Amino acid sequence: MTSPSTLPGSPLPSSSPQPPPTGRTASPRPSRPAANPARRRARRQPTALLSRAGVTAMLALATVYTLAPLTWLLLSSTKSRGDLFGTNGFALGRELHLTENLAHLFSADGGVYLRWILNTVAYAGAGALLAALFGVAAGYAFDKLAFPGKERLFSLVLLGVMVPGTALAIPLYLLAAEAGLVNTFWGVFLPGLVFPFGVYLARVFSAAYVPDEVLEAARMDGAGEFRAFCRIALPMLAPGFVTLFLFQFTQIWNSFFLPLVMLSDQDLYPVNLGLYVWYSSALSQGHPEDYLLAVVGSLVAVAPLIAVFLMLQRFWKSGMTAGAVK
Repeated sequence: MTSPSTLPGSPLPSSSPQPPPTGRTASPRPSRPAANPARRRARRQPTALLSRAGVTAMLALATVYTLAPLTWLLLSSTKSRGDLFGTNGFALGRELHLTENLAHLFSADGGVYLRWILNTVAYAGAGALLAALFGVAAGYAFDKLAFPGKERLFSLVLLGVMVPGTALAIPLYLLAAEAGLVNTFWGVFLPGLVFPFGVYLARVFSAAYVPDEVLEAARMDGAGEFRAFCRIALPMLAPGFVTLFLFQFTQIWNSFFLPLVMLSDQDLYPVNLGLYVWYSSALSQGHPEDYLLAVVGSLVAVAPLIAVFLMLQRFWKSGMTAGAVK
């Protein structure tokens, strides 16, 4: 059976005219070769090297900035009074006098430096311990408990973080004067218990480390809020507690302006204020031996901070890295 297109008398199928051959065939467009991975790495390598060199240089500058004053302090504390003013600050003296300088430090003015150290340990040690405990408890309450006006109160806490401590020294002095606490131990100790930044940080730690399910299970077992905090939440917040303690301990230990405003009895001075008295005596009254006392006393005053940090760094590091592995 023939198809209709081949029937007799039917028109032939139309076809488009073909161009005459030209003797050349169209070649396909060449595709771009894939980038060589080795070439890409070679291009990125100078940029990576520059970035690494920049970071290394910044870390080196930070290290020098941190260690240079400590190095000068250590070397200057080993010198005699003549070598202190007659030699380069970063060079050793002709003889080592560290033992004699330490003996003179703790015997000067009837051994008042040891009293200043003990005062500072009381201000910073007990104050930071209580401030960290109060901060952890307040941060836990802001995170886990529901009470009216919680977020507004927390906004006031954040406002307290932004106010510098020096701006509060005069108002605190006026309040202490009304309460009869000027020139007393409590006039310096009580303000150190308020730690707004610790409350904010404790709320962050509580949200990260204390699961709500564990607290709900404790409440279903009959535990009250105080018992749940002491027996369950507080052990979980131990790294945060140590972090708050270190921050507040360092802040109180380095406090200067508030004791300067609040105290006039040298027996109540912290070590920073006592060293300032010796340094001022060396400059204004022409007592160069007091300048050497201030230098050696500054070295001794740094030692407790380093010791506390080294003893607690295991807990502090665990707190800083716990969130990364949860």
